[in-house]
Amino acid sequence: MRMVERFNALRSRWSRSFPPNLARIMLLACAALWGGSYLLAKVAMTAIPPQWLMALRMAGACACMLALFHRHILPALNRSIIIPALVVGVTYWGTMVTQTIGLKTIDPGRSAFLTAAYCVLTPFATWIVSRIRPKAINLVAGVICLVGVGFVSLKNGMTLSLSVGDWLTIGTAVVFSFNLTCLGVYAKRFDPIAVTFVQFAVAGVLFVAGAAFTEPAPDMAWLAPPVVASVLYLFLGATMSAQIMQNIGLAHVPASQASIIMCTESLFAVSFSALFWGERITWSSLVGFALIFTAVLLSVFKPTRHSLHRN
Repeated sequence: MRMVERFNALRSRWSRSFPPNLARIMLLACAALWGGSYLLAKVAMTAIPPQWLMALRMAGACACMLALFHRHILPALNRSIIIPALVVGVTYWGTMVTQTIGLKTIDPGRSAFLTAAYCVLTPFATWIVSRIRPKAINLVAGVICLVGVGFVSLKNGMTLSLSVGDWLTIGTAVVFSFNLTCLGVYAKRFDPIAVTFVQFAVAGVLFVAGAAFTEPAPDMAWLAPPVVASVLYLFLGATMSAQIMQNIGLAHVPASQASIIMCTESLFAVSFSALFWGERITWSSLVGFALIFTAVLLSVFKPTRHSLHRN
């Protein structure tokens, strides 16, 4: 018991003195891991179909969460959490299935920036679900984001053209905005860890069902070293490690700063894609990415009290 008490005291003291700059570095590393997930998912999908890939990722996440947080999860698994589980699980499944299928036909960087539009759309989803009106800055961000998507869609001859993969990824941003809104509602009523677990569990069941009926069965190609390495990265890096670093960072960095740091996910994604995948960035795409990123920053930026009363 004394050893446990000493450990808890040490952990409490270390938590209070945790360097804020180290927390910011952890958030930046989290964004980098998420940014790399677009490229590694692209590699994994050279052998593993999208829904099987996500089924593996959800199964690993659920097993890990159950092992680490069963004291939070098991007591919450009752009849009252069924509806929340279905709502967040189905919307999360919709988010990931549209993103991964869309990623098969578009480049990782393009996917990352189109997905990032969820930051702009979330205030409007909240308006629909919770009747909380978006602010004027959200409307401005929405217009900027729309113009940015227009630039991204410019093709040769300056004509607007969005592929099926682009539309699926835009759908990802729409569905994800509702998923986050619902998570925000249910996380106040239930244990957030339990809500996350049931979200992954419901989505995992839907992925397995969808894969079993629409995708080829597993084969030996799944065991190719680059494929295995990519899956391990998605599970251990982009899911587990990134989540841990995010949670630590959010405990020691103001939410407004943390949101801006984590928005760099799309910048990492397009950088990795250009360096290692050979994604070609046209001038119109570059302008579109810059506008979307600006809209995202406007959406997550919240003035501090100091800045509000500075004058």
